Amino acid sequence: MTHPHAPAGQDADTTGRPAAPGDGTTPAVTPPADLRRHLAARLDGAARAWLDQALHEATAHPGTHGPISVWELRLAEAGRRCGPEHADAARVLILHTAHADAEALTRVYHQGTADERRAVLHALPHLVPGPEALPLVEDALRTNDTRLVAAALGPYGARHLDAHAWRHAVLKCLFTGVALDLVADLDRRARGDAELARMLGDYAAERTAAGRTVPEDLHRVLALTGSAPTQGDGPDAPHGKES
Repeated sequence: MTHPHAPAGQDADTTGRPAAPGDGTTPAVTPPADLRRHLAARLDGAARAWLDQALHEATAHPGTHGPISVWELRLAEAGRRCGPEHADAARVLILHTAHADAEALTRVYHQGTADERRAVLHALPHLVPGPEALPLVEDALRTNDTRLVAAALGPYGARHLDAHAWRHAVLKCLFTGVALDLVADLDRRARGDAELARMLGDYAAERTAAGRTVPEDLHRVLALTGSAPTQGDGPDAPHGKES
């Protein structure tokens, strides 16, 4: 966790890697108990033993102990020990078991690699009920790493991003090719949002004028903006409709 990393904004994902983890789970929306069962069924014996030990250490020494906690060191090992397809889930479990608060998550995020940052974003809805960790979501949305952008728009981002920031995040997904299926609560937040409809229309017009195709996802979300808001989706709802 103390290894050097590129500054935020230089994590550009130009490799064409998928924006979502590849093990069939979505760590941000899967309860930790289900994540653990999922991993227990898929990890080999050595990886299961390592994860059990890492979770035992996190249970024995939760929170912050000294300049760095033992569970923070385990986060850096998770990809090697559990394989990249299971690393997100393993890291989320470690963070959850350690009861990492917003301060600890912020430190882990800023000291970690892009993979560790993504795991922090996935862990937010399990660990931070309020908006204290919103700066981490905003930081991730400023990068060009599509996997960080997708993780930032999970349930925590859906709950706490204001309307203006959320609309621009949806447009960023269209710019960078992040599938809108990865945007949590898209249907509810886009429903009846006239300002988002205007922004999408402007973007579609710009692409058409430049002789470029309009992403299929744009038509989907534009259709949602034409739906009437339901009860609880007005200006006083948590996400609001004001710019």
